[in-house]
Amino acid sequence: MVYFCYFHLLFHVMRIKPEFDLIPEEGWRKKIYEIVYLSHTKAGKIFDISLLILILFSTILLMVETIPIIRLQYYKEFYYAEFFITLIFTIEYILRIICIKDREEYIFSPLGIIDFLSIIPFYISLFFPIWHFVAIIRMLRILRIFRIFNLADYMHDGRFIVSALKHSSRKIYIFLLFMIIFIVIIGSLMYVVEGGKNGFSSIPQSVYWAVVTITTVGYGDISPGTPVGKILSIIVMLCGYSIIAVPTGIVTSEFRKQKKNNFQCQRCGNQDNDEDARYCKTCGEKII
Repeated sequence: MVYFCYFHLLFHVMRIKPEFDLIPEEGWRKKIYEIVYLSHTKAGKIFDISLLILILFSTILLMVETIPIIRLQYYKEFYYAEFFITLIFTIEYILRIICIKDREEYIFSPLGIIDFLSIIPFYISLFFPIWHFVAIIRMLRILRIFRIFNLADYMHDGRFIVSALKHSSRKIYIFLLFMIIFIVIIGSLMYVVEGGKNGFSSIPQSVYWAVVTITTVGYGDISPGTPVGKILSIIVMLCGYSIIAVPTGIVTSEFRKQKKNNFQCQRCGNQDNDEDARYCKTCGEKII
């Protein structure tokens, strides 16, 4: 479920790339547009890769900054580094706004909102020095790594994964529904069998135990004490393997279908195309 939501967000992020009617006709705005928006150009690739490096550096910097001893010792260095990074991101954000025809198209798009959230924490900290709150918002900056999927080399693979997950979502939802019902039933049975003892003080607490057990996490904070409860535990543990096996089988099946469809030309029907092919070897039609 978590992975599907992640790729569902990625699917929408990958769709917001501005269309050609948003490109400035001429002048310096068009040149800037080709750099900050068009990743298939040489300058655009260099810009996106540089941006990715800066995002990763910023994320690592924030993680290190959470160590109290290091934060106190290098407070000024962290501040200046954050100031420099925020300044670069702010300039980039402004350039993206001024070089596009329809500015609202970018500002209110998923990537536009993420870009805004990546620069606002620093300015908030100037007026409200609440470090932990600002750190949480700053960590959202890592979401800008979605921009790498706008690079031409990654678009094909990204859309392939998103399409496979999208087509398998209905089966996964049905499977999750059955799992929820099963977990509630097992939790209720354990509450009755254990008689409210051994940590099974309520049905919600017993459902929590069922989730922990069926996912093979096994914290060990709650464990059955009765023979019947232990037998039920064995059943739940064995069923836990299906949590991984069933969704994996569903998604793998969709991957195979998508792979077959991706290599088949929609124009001439040729299926004898290479895995990395972008155009049909028979008619020259673009495959994806």
